[in-house]
Amino acid sequence: MKYYAIIVGGGSGTRMQQELPKQFIELKGKPILMHTMAAFAHSAIKPEIILVLNVHYHQLWEDLCAQHQFDIPHQLIKGGEQRFHSVKNGLKYIKSGSIVAIHDAVRPLVSVELINKSFEEAALKGNAVTGVPSKDSVRLLNGDESKAINRESVYLIQTPQTFQIEQLKKAYEQEYRIDFTDDASVVERMGYPIHLIEGAASNIKITYPEDLLFAEQLMSRKA
Repeated sequence: MKYYAIIVGGGSGTRMQQELPKQFIELKGKPILMHTMAAFAHSAIKPEIILVLNVHYHQLWEDLCAQHQFDIPHQLIKGGEQRFHSVKNGLKYIKSGSIVAIHDAVRPLVSVELINKSFEEAALKGNAVTGVPSKDSVRLLNGDESKAINRESVYLIQTPQTFQIEQLKKAYEQEYRIDFTDDASVVERMGYPIHLIEGAASNIKITYPEDLLFAEQLMSRKA
């Protein structure tokens, strides 16, 4: 059995109010992306890492690796127009019979325990998608009206999202749809049931400036 992790880093810095895409912003002295990749490299599974970046940032990434003496092995490939296309590009390099985790480049606090569990569960059940129960009340908006729904049935989905390669490759043969917001939605569209596993509140996605401050606080507590 072969194990892979596709790290998707196609985001821009717009919502971080910076020109630099957020995966390259420093967190505790090094780019966010390096923390993310290190989590996978230090897991018991030790998957082969495929990094998908916009081609315009390949040289920047190579320069950052040299600057920070970052030597975790990985394959750097070209990103696509949408996240869907970036993942599809990464799948071209993966052999049959593999288990593949897909993870956001800007979720640097993912634990090695969660990474290991996602691979183990996907091997048993076909896929494993991380999520956390909603702590807040939830309403469903329909036009100008909204309706309360039971928050106990609502999960906030994270990454990693881990799959047997056969599910992924078949699912990514589909044409892109605007409602493909993550890999689980792509795979589900092909009729595969999605198996949820419990994620972690600390497994945050760094999107806004306040997320970066929160991540720094979480890392300081672990130190």
